Amino acid sequence: MQELRKHNLTGILLIYMACFSFRIAEYLFLRTDQTILGEAFVHKLLGLGFMLAALYVYRLKLEQIGFQKEGFIRNTLIGFIWGLIAFALAYLLEMAVLISQGGFRGLDFYVSAYSVSGNIGQHREMIFVLLCLAGNLINVLMEEGIFRGLFQKLFERKHSFMTAAVCSNILFGLWHIMAPLRSLLDGEMSLTGFWFNSLILVVTSFLIGFQFSLMTKLTGSLYMGMAAHFVNNTVVNLFHVLSKNGADQLLTVRISIAQTLSLLALLIYYRRLVYLLLRR
Repeated sequence: MQELRKHNLTGILLIYMACFSFRIAEYLFLRTDQTILGEAFVHKLLGLGFMLAALYVYRLKLEQIGFQKEGFIRNTLIGFIWGLIAFALAYLLEMAVLISQGGFRGLDFYVSAYSVSGNIGQHREMIFVLLCLAGNLINVLMEEGIFRGLFQKLFERKHSFMTAAVCSNILFGLWHIMAPLRSLLDGEMSLTGFWFNSLILVVTSFLIGFQFSLMTKLTGSLYMGMAAHFVNNTVVNLFHVLSKNGADQLLTVRISIAQTLSLLALLIYYRRLVYLLLRR
């Protein structure tokens, strides 16, 4: 264990590969996200176990990676409001485009699961809403705890915040290639489609994760990023835009708009804050 503590990168990669191996197993064999549960959550529960084990190995406490008690309610509310505003603007822009084209047919509320080719499934019972909320909660606890909490903390032992954020979120970006990989292996996607979709998902996930890293830096905890992450995942699974071509035809565009607006606003605020601190 002492040797592992000395080599942060080795430890990070071992934890990442362990989590990713279970992610592969769930996506290719268990396929829980394609079942009535609608979420690949088993490997994320195991990931939380890996995180707690790593905290023991590295002699860290939950508070040290962003799970402190102070500011929980305040930062969580800020994250929820931040995410909801970004997505409200994205939905309005999407509806405006569809209305201008004469294709808007309204909004709908039901539970679906995200797929590379668009949302799948349509469940309206309350039990599915609760399953969706629970699955997304497990998701944000694991991904924020691992990538913006544990990995960020370990990288920062030898690197600056920015370098650590870039490194941890490159891993987060690569974490998202499983959906297009499964589609490729299942014959649902061509090799060209796989590379194209993988590139989009990796880059988009990197930028979204980097945004959550900035939120963690600004607030000193994971809660704002967790709340914004929860909104990002949950809203697109529950609120759907109907058009003459079907539901959620501009889903990818909607997510891109919401996250671009959110990231730009956050970068402006972060730059302004750093500027004011340097002037003191």
